[in-house]
Amino acid sequence: MATVKTLSKGQVVIPAKIRKKYNITPGSKLHILEYDGIIYLVPPVDDPIMTACGSLPKKPSLSAKILKERKKDFE
Repeated sequence: MATVKTLSKGQVVIPAKIRKKYNITPGSKLHILEYDGIIYLVPPVDDPIMTACGSLPKKPSLSAKILKERKKDFE
């Protein structure tokens, strides 16, 4: 984890390693979110649905488990 300081105008310098990893260049836009006391900087993506594809594990399937449990309720 990197630690950074804020500058006089509230600016934060993102470490070079992270900028390179996420292709953040001068003029890049970032979404800033605050949730439950944590501040997130999120690079926007062109297609958020395609970016999210594959991010969840294939197994175990929660939907299959729920369907199996529901079928038991109707037996």
